[in-house]
Amino acid sequence: MKALVVYYSLEGNTRLMAETIAATLGADLLELKPIDDIKPGGFMKYVWGGRQVVKKKKPELTPLAKNPQDYDFIILGTPVWAWSFTPALRSFFDQVKLTGKKVALFCCHGGGKAKTLELMKAELAGNQVVAETDFLEPASQNKELNLAKAAEWAKLITSL
Repeated sequence: MKALVVYYSLEGNTRLMAETIAATLGADLLELKPIDDIKPGGFMKYVWGGRQVVKKKKPELTPLAKNPQDYDFIILGTPVWAWSFTPALRSFFDQVKLTGKKVALFCCHGGGKAKTLELMKAELAGNQVVAETDFLEPASQNKELNLAKAAEWAKLITSL
């Protein structure tokens, strides 16, 4: 089965988990990059990021380096912003109409996943969501434990 890990990461947490999952699965990686992204430092990232989520913004993404339609299994990862997935994922869902795919979801957060994974599932009608998980600040809190959790989860989802 040909697998692709699609993710957006502002501060590196989601990137770390995406790279670990992809390495474990032998999957390809596709990072979503908004052309005009918010800055990762300072308090204002929360204000600007949260505002984009609430207003359901769809930032323009750089051209996708891989075609998700060429893959059987898609693993989607996002940070949690304002209790939801990021605007970059909203742009991806709008641009790439996935149907008939096996899909797994993950998110990274600083305190709770809220309804992020449920909201992502709602965008993926017509696909088979086989697994989901979340990670608490994986780059800074219990990094080794989170790396092991990501690798174990990746092994588990290949059998689903």
